[in-house]
Amino acid sequence: MRTSRSRRPGVLDPAVGPRAAARRGIGRRDLLTALPAAGIAAAVLGGCASTEGAVTGVDRVLSISLGQTESHPSYGSLVSFGERLAEATDGRYGARVYANNSLGDQQETVQLVSDGAIDLAVISGTQIENSSARFLPMNLPGVFDDIDHQNRVMLDDSIVGELFASLEPQMRLTVLGGYTQGSRHLYTAQGPIASPEDLAGLKIRVQESEVFLRLIENLGGVPTPLAYSEVYTALQAGVLDGAENNEISYVTQRHYEVAKHFTMTNHLVGFDFLLASTDLLEEMSEQDARLLKDAWNETQSEFVEIWKRETDEAVQQMTEQGVAISRPDPEVFAPIIEETGVSILEDPRDIALYDAIRAVGDEGSGR
Repeated sequence: MRTSRSRRPGVLDPAVGPRAAARRGIGRRDLLTALPAAGIAAAVLGGCASTEGAVTGVDRVLSISLGQTESHPSYGSLVSFGERLAEATDGRYGARVYANNSLGDQQETVQLVSDGAIDLAVISGTQIENSSARFLPMNLPGVFDDIDHQNRVMLDDSIVGELFASLEPQMRLTVLGGYTQGSRHLYTAQGPIASPEDLAGLKIRVQESEVFLRLIENLGGVPTPLAYSEVYTALQAGVLDGAENNEISYVTQRHYEVAKHFTMTNHLVGFDFLLASTDLLEEMSEQDARLLKDAWNETQSEFVEIWKRETDEAVQQMTEQGVAISRPDPEVFAPIIEETGVSILEDPRDIALYDAIRAVGDEGSGR
């Protein structure tokens, strides 16, 4: 076993922290009593302990935080990851998945993984970018052609290895890879978007990210940052005119009920990163840490095929729900999308990463 780091002041004692709670079945009240300085999310973890989304009968149950619902494909994939991990390690490790941001919002969760209170978490690319600007090129419009291109890059240590380890020294976070968010598109309440002119004056929900703010502005809309959980009611009340996301999230969040016009703009292939506690990985034997990463790489690649299938099913559901799906000429939006991405790059390291990613895309397309 590797020698573990001494835990920093204020970090949960592993004897009473959520990892131990999940293994020993400590209830919410016990945790609230035992953890006077712990964050709310860590206390909730003890209260949520159940067999739902968990691999049982293993020596160590790792906690995984997820913002999506149990109906989202990432939930089932994470459950499969826990099973794959348990098999690979002969029952030394398994995992329990906590969906619906039940351990706290993403910003809180990043800190909890950093502190070692949560083992793993699926975090949006924009949140990672807020933690480190070095991840900016991974979140740009036009950087990835499609999810196959994206996955080839994520599995290429020569491109992402140093970047994924860059949060370890200061934040004690290791990026293992992640889940594609698929291609993102625009959807609106009042009518289709055939050109940038149709977006003029429309309030479009975006994530709190300079990239999304600038993109929607350049496309002609009014970028409006808002919590994801508030989008449905904001569309319903007319506070928003539209939003942008992939087909699966659009369906699972039932946004088709309040925004019936879906325009395939393919303006960004998004990514949710899987963060791991660096302390956790260093506490594991080298063999188990490698097995965990291998199990994750298999899960990540498998998810690409799951995503393709689920996307086709989501489009079918959209059609059944009466959604008006439009597919404008890509050249109408592509120049603005590409120029927005390139214009944000300033640091030579960012430009080099962007060029390396694009080179993989060009190789895959035979150019």
